[in-house]
This record gives sequence, C-alpha cells and structure tokens, in this order.
Amino acid sequence: MFGIKNDAWLIVGLGNPGREYEKTRHNCGFRAIDILAQKLSCKVDKGKFQGLYGQVNYNGSKLLLLKPMTYMNLSGRSVLQLSAYFHVPPQRIIVIFDDISLEPGRIRVRADGSAGGHNGIKSIIAEIGSQNFPRVKVGVGAKPHPEQDLADWVLSNFSASEEKALSSALERAADAALCIVNSGVPESAARYNGSRP
Repeated sequence: MFGIKNDAWLIVGLGNPGREYEKTRHNCGFRAIDILAQKLSCKVDKGKFQGLYGQVNYNGSKLLLLKPMTYMNLSGRSVLQLSAYFHVPPQRIIVIFDDISLEPGRIRVRADGSAGGHNGIKSIIAEIGSQNFPRVKVGVGAKPHPEQDLADWVLSNFSASEEKALSSALERAADAALCIVNSGVPESAARYNGSRP
C-alpha cells in the first residue's frame, strides 16, 4: 500500500460544493482540479476525508487530486485528513485557489506564505500547522467598489470577457501545478508568473 511511502503529491483545488457555486470566483480551484483530472485521465470521485479525491500514477509518483467538500472556510480539515493518511508532507501539498489581487487571466506560483486573508488557506495553515506549502493563485479580480462585501464578490459569477480570460488561466494553473511536481516551485514560477493568456 502506497500510503506508507513518502513520494506522494497532493494537489488541492479550493471551492464550495453545490451547483449554485460552480461558476463563482471562489471556485477556481475546483475547476482547475477538473482540468487536471481530465489531463491525467483521473476520476476525482472517491468520497472520503471530507472531500472528493482521485489518485493516479504520474512520472513515478502517486498524485492525489482533492476537492474538499467542507465548504471553503473548513477546507483544512479535508486536507489534513488526506495528507495524514497518505503521509504527504506540506512541501508536497500544492493548493490552487482564487486571488482577488490578480486580474482574471493571470496566475501566480508561490512556494509558501501567509493566508493573505483567504479563509480556505487560513484553514489549511491552521489544520496542518504549516504555511510552507506551494500554491497556485488564479486571478479573479478585485471587487469593483470598496464598500462591496467581499463574500458577495467572491461568490459572484464572472462576466463573459472575464470567463474567457479565466479559461486560459485555469489551463495554465493546472500545468503550473504539474510543473511544480516535475521541476520544482522556482521553475514553475519562472515559467508561469506574469504570463498572460
């Protein structure tokens, strides 16, 4: 059983379960995981660890894809349970999520860092006890009016033009995550940070 080995990677996409959230700004992580699953011919349909996950052999390693089903603010519970079971250290947990500081169409790869106000990342840091995990941020744009509620903004849908830019960004986010597995964070950041559709 490969659970006792330490060569597994976990790629997590953050989002909220439920059809009403499918196309919202907060669900970029789920959508990127769907693209990754398609690229890798991996079904993300096993219901366990408070999430949906799949596993596939990739370049000699076990690759786990996870969509936490806890709702965003409790994402860390699912990440902790699965990573503990498969003995995946923080440095091999890659998290894909939405970022309001980047415009739609842009992505950014980071090796580690604080939550930056993102509740899903905050939950993961709290649960696994580390902020030293790679992440791929997908731009969803800043809220247009300072007085607008942030929760309302990230739970809103994209405009048609934003959606077009986002489609390319999600593809590149999926590729950037695989690049981290293959070549490391610095190589992935050099290749994908600042790139545009």
